[in-house]
Amino acid sequence: MLVLQAVEVRKALPMAETIAAMKRAFASLSAGSAQVPLRSRVVVSRHGGESLFMPAFVDDEAGAALALKVVSVFTRNPQQYGLPTLHAAVVVLEPHTGRPTALLEGGTLTAIRTGAASGAATDLLARHDSRIAAIFGAGVQARTQLEAICTVRPIRTVWIYDRIPARIETFMRELAGQGPIPDELRVAASPLQAVRDADVICTATTSLTPVFDDADLKPGVHINGIGSYTPAMAEVPAETVKRALVVVDSRAAALAEAGDLIQPIQTGLISETHIHAELGELVLGRKPGRARAEEITFFKSVGVAVQDAVAAQLAVEHAQRLGLGQLVEW
Repeated sequence: MLVLQAVEVRKALPMAETIAAMKRAFASLSAGSAQVPLRSRVVVSRHGGESLFMPAFVDDEAGAALALKVVSVFTRNPQQYGLPTLHAAVVVLEPHTGRPTALLEGGTLTAIRTGAASGAATDLLARHDSRIAAIFGAGVQARTQLEAICTVRPIRTVWIYDRIPARIETFMRELAGQGPIPDELRVAASPLQAVRDADVICTATTSLTPVFDDADLKPGVHINGIGSYTPAMAEVPAETVKRALVVVDSRAAALAEAGDLIQPIQTGLISETHIHAELGELVLGRKPGRARAEEITFFKSVGVAVQDAVAAQLAVEHAQRLGLGQLVEW
């Protein structure tokens, strides 16, 4: 079995290639050539945590991929044990035998594939003249969001907003000028300052309430919402959702887990039919994307296991070619 640690997963998943892989993953999902059950949860209330189990099987023209990701979110870890809140692992299985062939550190893979999904959505929905971006959150997910959107659009200025200023300073120091990311990263003193000139917005927070005001948005902005993943969470205002062209990673997953959509549906502001398309339908050409320059577009992603299976397959292929990882007896 091949074992890939976090640094090796990072090397094995270059962003541009991972964005292309996510387009394949979403196309497979929308075409019906992937089996992706809704994630299962085991709540460990005694220790303030839960573990999520996400299997997927993809069988399309590009080949087959079979994998299972396990993600544990234990909120007490930092204070009680000095450990990260999130731990994850991805097990890659041989599609024609079911034999385990690889074990990958899943936190890094999740961050990269989530960023790459927003990169794919930005490539398909954002205006081609997008130059200014806003990032809400300055954690692990926000980093790959920024890298991804800068990979597909020539972003020149980035505003970062986070409730913990020290995180922004670290974020800027470590990312400015790296790869496709511009040197001009700026601290936003308020959500208004972050979004008022933004062409692309990424929300990567755990907020239960919207992180910006609908009235502050620039016409034609594209929004990637990736932080909220439960019905109780919502990063994007309901008014924005109502007037936006809404595209999701998976209809089934979004309607079960995306508070950004579930909450306005429950209040009657929109209906389920307000979802314009799955991203895979845009990739396949079954649905159109942006129709007008001034149109607001919103990609809502809660994350689906097909992303993990395809990303893990890509990582293993690159690792084998580059000689990354450790082979262990199984």
